[in-house]
Amino acid sequence: MAVPFRKVSKTRKRMRRSHNALEVVGTTKCTQCGATIKPHRVCKACGNYKGKKVTTNKEETKSEK
Repeated sequence: MAVPFRKVSKTRKRMRRSHNALEVVGTTKCTQCGATIKPHRVCKACGNYKGKKVTTNKEETKSEK
């Protein structure tokens, strides 16, 4: 089994791991209800996408009956 000839310094080890940091997911606000959503996706709160009604929520269908 191979063994390193020299100890890897803290700086070199941390530089190697600098790309492993987590990134924050980009979010936008829904134009209809103002809920926070991921871009280019249907809003889970109101069911709109680009200003058009795409889906119906379970809560809305219960209140309509």
